[in-house]
Amino acid sequence: MIVPHPTPAPAARTVRKAVIPAAGLGTRFLPATKATPKEMLPVVDKPAIQYVVEEAAAAGLDDVLMVTGRHKRAIEDHFDQAFELEQALAAKGDAVRLDAVRDPARLADIHHIRQGEPLGLGHAVLCARRHVGDRPFAVLLGDDLIDPRETLLGRMLDVRDQYAGSVVALMKVPREQIHLYGCAAVEPTGEDDVVRVTGLVEKPSPQDAPSAYAVIGRYVLDPGVFDALERTPPGRGGEIQLTDALQELAAGGTVHAVVFDGLRYDTGDKADYLRTVVRLACDRPDLGPEFTAWLKEFVTSLESGGTPDGRRLVA
Repeated sequence: MIVPHPTPAPAARTVRKAVIPAAGLGTRFLPATKATPKEMLPVVDKPAIQYVVEEAAAAGLDDVLMVTGRHKRAIEDHFDQAFELEQALAAKGDAVRLDAVRDPARLADIHHIRQGEPLGLGHAVLCARRHVGDRPFAVLLGDDLIDPRETLLGRMLDVRDQYAGSVVALMKVPREQIHLYGCAAVEPTGEDDVVRVTGLVEKPSPQDAPSAYAVIGRYVLDPGVFDALERTPPGRGGEIQLTDALQELAAGGTVHAVVFDGLRYDTGDKADYLRTVVRLACDRPDLGPEFTAWLKEFVTSLESGGTPDGRRLVA
């Protein structure tokens, strides 16, 4: 396990802005996402996207731009004030729920822009150009939740300060799964958890993959990526791939990566989403003890062919 590196105080950061692409249709979760953005699906008692904004804020990024699409109004409402609800909770003296309702709007200075056309992650990042300007910035994908106890984003910001250029997050995956990710060719830097990226390819076949290092949904990008994206033609699926633009930058030797082996939750897959809810619920001091006890009983009952209430399962 990599020893976490200390995160500098937010005031020392050269990166202050984060971009969160949130324009996807969420088709893998239909019909739940027919009228509800996939980013608003609850993970225990908070929408998935709130965990991502909390991660950015904890790393000292106090300016967050969400790149959304049609039917995403619920995201904007969640990070806005809810005067009627706050007044009702205040009148009841329910300070705990009142704080929970107010917290999303207090996390950062949050902005919204619409992508317009679903032209891929690279295009979503390009939509942020005017807001970001000529400063480095972070990109956080909402499908990847990093456990709040991890310091991945802070470490990536450290590496950006040290090496300049762009920084991506990598995680080793089984070879048979590499076709689900962008994949990086790397060379060592002398630091155990930092490598230089020499090449990137989007969703390669296992036999063609340059490594088992998968790109996961955290990036700290140099503003030069915008020019590279402007030059990037549509690739796989007719979309502008961020991986293709980063490949151009990697060829110039300006892309590094943090190799992460901590706790990451993939909420873009139904089974992994359910596992994420269970894991985070078990970790909660207010829910964990009772829920874990029930879970153990439930699993034991499944193994014996029944359920905790004594009913037999149909084979």
